[in-house]
Amino acid sequence: MRRAAVAVAAGAMAVSLAACGSAKDSGSDDSSASSAKKGDDIKVGLLLPENKTARYEKFDRPQIEKKIKELTNNKAEIQYNNARQDANLQAQQVDTMITNKVDVLILDAVDAKAIQNSIQKAVDAGIKVVAYDRLAEGPISAYTSFDNVQVGKTQGEALLKALGSKATKSSKIVMINGSVTDPNAKQFKEGAHSVLDGKVTVAKEYDTKEWSPDNANSEMETAISAVGAKNIAGVYSANDGMAGGAITALKAAGITVPVTGQDAELAAVQRIVTGEQYMSVFKSYPQEAQIAAEMAVALAKGESLDSIAKDKVSSDSAKDVPSVLVPVVSLTTDNINDTVIKDGFYTVADICTGKYKTACDKIGLK
Repeated sequence: MRRAAVAVAAGAMAVSLAACGSAKDSGSDDSSASSAKKGDDIKVGLLLPENKTARYEKFDRPQIEKKIKELTNNKAEIQYNNARQDANLQAQQVDTMITNKVDVLILDAVDAKAIQNSIQKAVDAGIKVVAYDRLAEGPISAYTSFDNVQVGKTQGEALLKALGSKATKSSKIVMINGSVTDPNAKQFKEGAHSVLDGKVTVAKEYDTKEWSPDNANSEMETAISAVGAKNIAGVYSANDGMAGGAITALKAAGITVPVTGQDAELAAVQRIVTGEQYMSVFKSYPQEAQIAAEMAVALAKGESLDSIAKDKVSSDSAKDVPSVLVPVVSLTTDNINDTVIKDGFYTVADICTGKYKTACDKIGLK
C-alpha cells in the first residue's frame, strides 16, 4: 500500500489517557486464552457505528475484510453489521455476535461509554475485543486509531494559516465539534482549542449530536444570527459532513470564510478544489483498517500483539492496552495529488467531474 507523506511526528503515538480504578493490564494474557484457535479457520465479528459518513462502507469495511481474508488464506468467516448511529442497536448486534460465537470482535462504538457492558459480556464469553477508531470503555484487548488530539491541532493550525493576518484575538470563529458520545470528538476539540485559544475568539461553539450535517447546518444558522454575518472570520468543523452543512448555511448568508474538516470525503475534496472548504484531515483508513485486521487475527489465534502494537493507551476502564496510532496529514489544494490520489482513494476523474473541472484545471489537478 502506498502511504501518504506523514505530517506529524511518529512520537505522537506514545499516548496515554487518564486511567483509574483497578482495571487489569489488557494486553497481559493475549496468548493464553484457552478458547483461541490456532489455525486460519476463525470467525471475526465487525461492527461499525454509522453509514452517514462515507468512510465506513467505502474504506473501512472492505479494507478490514480484505486484510482478514489475506491473513487467513481466505478461510476466515467475517460477520458484519452497521449500527446506523444507534447505540441500542449496536448493543443488540454485540449480543448477536456472542450468540454466533465469534472468536474476536472489531468494534467501532457508537457510544464509547454505553457499550462497556456489552464489551464485558463479550469478554466473559471468551471473545477478545479490538476497539477500532474510538477508544471504547471496557476490557478491550487492543486499540487502533489516529492521534486524535493531533487531528484537532492540525485543523486549528490550518485555520490560523488560512486566516493569515486576520488571526487576531478580535477575530471571531465558530466551532462545530462532534458528538459528546464519541471520545474522539473530545480529543479533536482539545487539540483545536490548544492551538486556537488566545489567537482568536471562539464566538459560538457547539457539540453536534450524532455528527449530523443537518444539525451542523442549524447550528451555523444560529451562529450567524447571533454573531453577525460580517463578524465571522472562520469556522472550525470537526469533520467533512458537518463542514458541508455549515457551508450551506454560510453560502445562504453570503459568507465566504475558511472552513476546516476531516475524513477527506469526496464531496469535501471537491469543495476544497473550488475554495468553499479550506482543508480536511487526510487519514490513511487502509493503514488503520489493516492494523485492526492484524490485531484481530492474532488475538483469535492466541498470538502475541508485540510485533504489531508497540505502544499502550489507557481509558477509565482498561490500562496499558496494546495500541497503534496512525499519523494524519492536513489536506489542502497543495497536496491532493500526494494524498487521496496517491493512496488510491480517488482518481482525478472522480474529483474533477462536471462543474469541478474548471476549478481543477485552475489548481493544476489533471
